[in-house]
Amino acid sequence: MNNVFKLLDRLEAEHCLTLDEYEALINGLSKETADYAAKKAVKARQAVYGNDVYIRGLIEISNICKNDCYYCGIRNSNKKCERYRLTKEDILDSAAEGYSLGFRTFVLQGGEDAKFTDTFLVDVIKNLKALYPECAITLSLGERSKESYKALRDAGADRYLLRHETADKEHYEKLHPQNMSFENRMECLKNLKDLGYQVGCGFMVGSPFQTSRTLAKDLKFIEEFAPAMCGIGPYLTHKDTPFSNMPSGSLELTLYLLSIIRLIDPTLLLPATTALGTIHPKGREMGILAGANVVMPNLSPISVRKKYELYDNKICTGDEAAECKVCLTKRIESVGYKIVTARGDRLTNSNSE
Repeated sequence: MNNVFKLLDRLEAEHCLTLDEYEALINGLSKETADYAAKKAVKARQAVYGNDVYIRGLIEISNICKNDCYYCGIRNSNKKCERYRLTKEDILDSAAEGYSLGFRTFVLQGGEDAKFTDTFLVDVIKNLKALYPECAITLSLGERSKESYKALRDAGADRYLLRHETADKEHYEKLHPQNMSFENRMECLKNLKDLGYQVGCGFMVGSPFQTSRTLAKDLKFIEEFAPAMCGIGPYLTHKDTPFSNMPSGSLELTLYLLSIIRLIDPTLLLPATTALGTIHPKGREMGILAGANVVMPNLSPISVRKKYELYDNKICTGDEAAECKVCLTKRIESVGYKIVTARGDRLTNSNSE
């Protein structure tokens, strides 16, 4: 136990550990070590961001996906999934509503939908940038070519979220079909960084076949890749996937890892995810108290929100975006933090660089 506390002290001071040390940290999870890590994580985050929590407007633009990832509810082979695709007008209308509510970052997220060509996306991005030049546009649209990423970047996209899912090749191949490649996922992340995006990576906590060693590799990857953002949440099963009988991930381990990731890089943009709010009624508030500093309420049209079901029982209140924002603001204030409606770029802190 004492060794875990010492490792957390070192991580706070040096922002790096060896692979074996990360594994020891993970294996050392207890209520005491989690509380200790969270206290340090909150201190590290407050040194950079104070009590500010950034809010992003999430627009889920399509649940059509060519891929067949074994864990995902919108996988291509799931014939029970009710598919949809937003039009350009739908996307712009959702952004307009979000802008009127004070959102200054829009996150366009979707499956790998062949209909969303570079031509279509460039047009949407340019329209959004013309209407809201002070806003940031984040894309989360999976693996694309470097040329595609460049076209979207040139059109005005600021950030790109692409979860690496696991930094262990063997583990990756247990989660994905043969036509998907660990090497390509890593190449995409490198290309995004090379093109000047603020890049986000991330992984599921408790995914099938995950071990403390594969998790240690995830932490080492985050340390070395140095993303601007990192999205982690508990793995949650979906009844219509090959992993339907697998257990879901743990709230406690997810919170502990959020704290550890905050200590790896105090400047990271670290969301308290929808999956956290799904696994526990106060999961997002608990995420903030563990070191997170971003929340992403849904701006998608209410008619499609339940259809973007990556996992079972995804929280989906059916509230209008305005009601959702009011509710979330109160929730965040209840734990001593405040929602800020800024672009929410990553800040730097000379003490943590």
